Amino acid sequence: MVRSPVKVMTLTEFLLLPETKPANEFIDGQIIQKPMPQGKHSLIQGQLIINLEATLKPLKIARAYPELRCSFGGRSTIPDVTVFTSERIPRDENGDIANVFEIAPDWTIEILSPDQSQTKVTKNILHCLQNGTQMGWLIDPAERSVFVYATDRSTQVFDEEVDVLPVPEFAKDFQLTVGDLFGWLRD
Repeated sequence: MVRSPVKVMTLTEFLLLPETKPANEFIDGQIIQKPMPQGKHSLIQGQLIINLEATLKPLKIARAYPELRCSFGGRSTIPDVTVFTSERIPRDENGDIANVFEIAPDWTIEILSPDQSQTKVTKNILHCLQNGTQMGWLIDPAERSVFVYATDRSTQVFDEEVDVLPVPEFAKDFQLTVGDLFGWLRD
């Protein structure tokens, strides 16, 4: 029996496909559907965006984006929150924000959903770090912990309410404790 070779899809071919809900990501030549966010995930994501924007936007330091497709390094992923410093935000010919982001974010934040693979999400964060991202957070609402990944230090885990979460240098004006982060779930 002769088997025909399996055609591997390219990133370019993937990006030509129509968007889906929930969104698809392109990782290692495969299309993987993201899980639909649930209550805890959505609340943390929303509050992070509000708080990051309140601190970083007025100072013109950076902008935070929910569910923004980022395609670089052979992958196309949609982190839960991405933060781009102001000078790195892609712009179109009119100076408006571009629709397509083909660079790694400066800071990537993922919020683990109940049925989501921690390994897959961690691999996405590590891919970002290998392509220029300064820091990645993996927030696990079930465990009330935050894993912090950076290129200049070992992975750290924060799970005490008083722990102040590290942020990239450009976001030093943004301060958040583990207690504040998970306190949003009780508001």
